[in-house]
Parts: sequence; structure tokens; C-alpha cells
Amino acid sequence: MPSGHPPHQPTADPVAQARMRMAVLPQIRSWAFWPAVMAVVVLALGFSAKYIPGYTPAELAVDQDISANHDGFLNTVALALNTLFGPLGGAVLLAVVCLYLLLVRRAPVNAIAFGAVSAVGWLSCQIFKVIVGRHRPDPALLANPLAPESASDSFPSGHVCLAVALAFALYYLARRTSWQKPALALGIVMVIVVALSRLYIGAHYPTDVAASVIAASAAILFFAGLWNRYAMATIARIRVLARFGPITAVSE
Repeated sequence: MPSGHPPHQPTADPVAQARMRMAVLPQIRSWAFWPAVMAVVVLALGFSAKYIPGYTPAELAVDQDISANHDGFLNTVALALNTLFGPLGGAVLLAVVCLYLLLVRRAPVNAIAFGAVSAVGWLSCQIFKVIVGRHRPDPALLANPLAPESASDSFPSGHVCLAVALAFALYYLARRTSWQKPALALGIVMVIVVALSRLYIGAHYPTDVAASVIAASAAILFFAGLWNRYAMATIARIRVLARFGPITAVSE
């Protein structure tokens, strides 16, 4: 059983309760241990892909096969996803969703939690990128590189990490409502589509996108444990947030 519950109890007011749905996030047992294990798995995948002879050429063959069979419509979709889930597009997307939750839905707790979960999962990729330092597929070796890049930040994919993070955040936001299953299905489809799009444009290897799912998930599962212990007590001290909606338990 999880220990150390946050100083927040579910409110009896259904409207206020909905606005604070993300006050307590789902938490796994041993919330520090298992994410650490997952992080080790990610690093093992990264260093294996980088240093084991024949690993990268085998993965490059997958990218080359995809690159040689591009389609006009799929090109448009892949490039659109490249922009939407890129650094600027992702930042704008998160800002819009968080401002909507804060100003329109009047749910400051949900807005902060959604933004924090998304940011943690998304930015987790940067840690592994720096540690592993795997070079991206060489655009010169691809038949039709749609978004050629040559930096040493291939592992893992930031675009896929953002998709995973948004999938978690959407699910947490919809949890225990009629939107829970649709949000889960949407999140899974979104992650798969974005992952395939990264291979399609030739920006990543298969291991890069697979490891992104584990990396972002590990970061979010660890963050959930921290959030449940410290977030609500911290938010309750920021009184200005109460102007936008409930930030503490409301009695019936």
C-alpha cells in the first residue's frame, strides 16, 4: 500500500471534486524503486544500441526501408506531427491546455498537475539524451529524409516522450469519469502514431522510440509519488490560485 498520503481529502462538492480530480495521482507500490529499474533498462537499451556492433546498421535498415516507401499523404501527416510534438509546438500545446483548465474550467489543481505530469515525462528524455549521446540516422543514407537531423540526441525521442506524457496526463484527468476509457484509447493511439511518424521521417531508430515509452513512464510514475506527498500542501500556500478555483478540500 502507498504510504505518506497528501494533506487532501476528496471534497463532497461534485463540481469542486471534478476541478481537483488530479489532486491525487495513481501511485504504484515502491514508486521510487520501479522507476529506477526502468531507468536502468532505458540506459541498457541506449548503450547496447550505441556500442554493440551491428545493432545500429540493423535498425538503420528499417529506417531505410520505410524511407524508400513514402506516401504523399503520410508525408504531410508525419511532418505535421513533427511540428506539433516538437519543442515549440509541444510548449504551445501544453500552454493552451493548461490555460484552458485554469481559466475556462476553473481548475487550478488540474491545470498544474496536467502541466507538471506532461513536462516531467517530456523533459525526462533530455537526461538520457545527454548520458547516451547516440547519433541520429544519417540522412544521406535514407532515400527520402523528410526532416534531416544529424545531432547526437537520437536516444530517446523527445516527440514520443511528449506523446507518452500527454497520454498519462489525459488519462489522469479523465480518470473515474465516462471519458476514462476513450482517453486511454486516445493516448495509446497517439503514442503509437507519433512513434511510427518518427521512424517514418527518418529521425530515429526503432530502439529510440521504444525506449521513450519506458523513459517517460518511469519519470511520471516517480513524479506521482512526489506529487502525492508534497504538491497539495504547496499549492494550498499559493493563495492567489484560489481566485481561479478550489485548491483545498471543501466541506459539504
